[in-house]
Amino acid sequence: MLARCALTLTWRWLCSALLIGSVMLGALQADWDFSQISRRAEALYGPLGEGKQRIDAWQRLLATQQQVPELEQLKAVNLFFNKQMRYVEDIDLWRQVDYWETPVEGLWKGAGDCEDYAIAKYFSLRHLGVSSDKLRITYVKALRQNRAHMVLTYYASPDAMPLVLDSLVDAIAPASQRTDLLPVYSFNAQGLWLPGAKGNQKVGDTKRLSRWQDVLKKMQAEGFPAETTH
Repeated sequence: MLARCALTLTWRWLCSALLIGSVMLGALQADWDFSQISRRAEALYGPLGEGKQRIDAWQRLLATQQQVPELEQLKAVNLFFNKQMRYVEDIDLWRQVDYWETPVEGLWKGAGDCEDYAIAKYFSLRHLGVSSDKLRITYVKALRQNRAHMVLTYYASPDAMPLVLDSLVDAIAPASQRTDLLPVYSFNAQGLWLPGAKGNQKVGDTKRLSRWQDVLKKMQAEGFPAETTH
């Protein structure tokens, strides 16, 4: 059975979540000290248990993917998180209606919902050197399940047909082949986009997203280096 993802797609939700500001986790190519990250994670969350093995596997993945072509990086990162994490709704996992995990939290629990997969893949690819210009976190409607869903999309060039990295499907496919997904909006460090008849249209800056800011703060507490970008 395909996983479900209970996210609100209303414009009211979007407007309430998006605030003005421009903090992002920076270039993300600075070295990550996984020994320190694991120690801090244990101090924050308690014993990591099997999560430590998953975090170590993440470290190995990033180390082995540094010099490979971007398309190979996409495949490796997409498959890694699809296999390492199982789908659990926020209310069951965190006792909250909507909780955005850091990648470490997701690997510690070995679980998350659709936005947690997209976030973990985003930060992994950014660390591997993929430009934020090429990546968008995209809210869609999963038509077969008639529910909201989140994926990560990759644009080889600004006008390219995006590739979809999906927690529901291991294979990466062009958006034109994912007729089961209806895009609603997407965002990255540079702005907010809405789909239109003439292609995606940038409609504003996502200068501050409250739940996104929470993720960044938690990652800094976990020992990830952060810097401001514009």
